Amino acid sequence: MAKRKKTTDEAGMRSQEELKGFDELMDQLNEYAQKADPKRVKEILETGAAAIVKDLNKLPYPISQIRTPGYTHLIESFTYGESTNGKHKGQIEVGWGRYYGRMVEDGTAKTKAQPHLVPTYEKNKDKY
Repeated sequence: MAKRKKTTDEAGMRSQEELKGFDELMDQLNEYAQKADPKRVKEILETGAAAIVKDLNKLPYPISQIRTPGYTHLIESFTYGESTNGKHKGQIEVGWGRYYGRMVEDGTAKTKAQPHLVPTYEKNKDKY
């Protein structure tokens, strides 16, 4: 039986051949990034974000008994936009227009999760 060539040494370091391939990949990705028009990239991301928000807004939801002026159901609050702060500044984000959206999606110590954003994305991700 032939022995397989080790790609890492005892300290877990990558081989020179592997690093050379990674460096070439990084050079190619950097070249693409320099050639890409930032406005066009943003437009493409916004198109995908708009599509997922459209799909999220089609989700069924129970009719609320709340009839106060200004009330908006969580599903009707889905939105997208460019992040203006933190490590995600400048990125296009999709989310809820209500602070409790993440709590509904993931659940809390007292409520079970009711996922809707992630399953919708996973179901249609090839479209976005």
